Amino acid sequence: MKFFRTNISRRTLVQNAGMVAGAGLLGLAASEDVQSQSAPAARGNSKPRALALIGDRYHNPDYIRVSLDKVFKDLDIPIDYTIQYDSISASLLKNYQLLVILRDGMIWPDGYLGPDAYTAYEADLETPKTFPDPKPVTWITEEQGTAVKEFVSAGNGFYAFHNCSHISLSSKNYREVMGGAYISHPPLRPFQVHATENKHPITEGMSSFMVNDEQHYVTYDKDPKYIILEAENIDGLKFEELGTKSVSGWAYDFGKGRVVFTAVGHTIHAMWNPQYIEIQKKSVRWLLKDI
Repeated sequence: MKFFRTNISRRTLVQNAGMVAGAGLLGLAASEDVQSQSAPAARGNSKPRALALIGDRYHNPDYIRVSLDKVFKDLDIPIDYTIQYDSISASLLKNYQLLVILRDGMIWPDGYLGPDAYTAYEADLETPKTFPDPKPVTWITEEQGTAVKEFVSAGNGFYAFHNCSHISLSSKNYREVMGGAYISHPPLRPFQVHATENKHPITEGMSSFMVNDEQHYVTYDKDPKYIILEAENIDGLKFEELGTKSVSGWAYDFGKGRVVFTAVGHTIHAMWNPQYIEIQKKSVRWLLKDI
């Protein structure tokens, strides 16, 4: 299968699930029963709370929820999940201290045949001309991008995972806080992730680790001193003209808040690599100013 780089990359909306009720979002609960978010948690008085926007056409929200549950349960931090991209707003985010996103920037209003991208699967449809061609559109508005930006600037944390750099292609404000934008990636194959020379509490004491995952190539917009992780195909396999190495993580202060991006995340096998779990835990703690 040939992988193409486009302004709107391979990804999309998942099945309808979750619901909005009362003053806030009711999603899939992780470490405790779902509850109404009518009042924000205050630091020093109660536990911080996380909201995770997850799932798209190529990333089933269930594996993401199960993956993150392991991290947040160990940290004893409550987390709510949603696939409702259109619910992201300043009024919703005020109820949280940490925003997590693992999804891309596309939805498919006219539908699609399946989560795969193999056009050969469409060849033998009994009515091949009656189903519209799948056409993605972007979902984020600049108002939503501003909400994320102001949420972090006010002193909260933003953990950007894997393909959420794709959202940056369609929102200037989101990209400003997230810090970079998606380029493309090769198919699943083994590569190594290691710490850069930039010292940081998140990567202190970490060992290099191997994953079989999508090695995402991204454009990074900020100062190189904030890059904390690098991915490398140690078998020497290049991806197009982009070489064997890619930026795989960064961490920096943004206003009064903090941002972390880590690129690994296409499979639960990669998400649960023991060294990567430790990086995720340290990232959450750093974002919440616990380390």
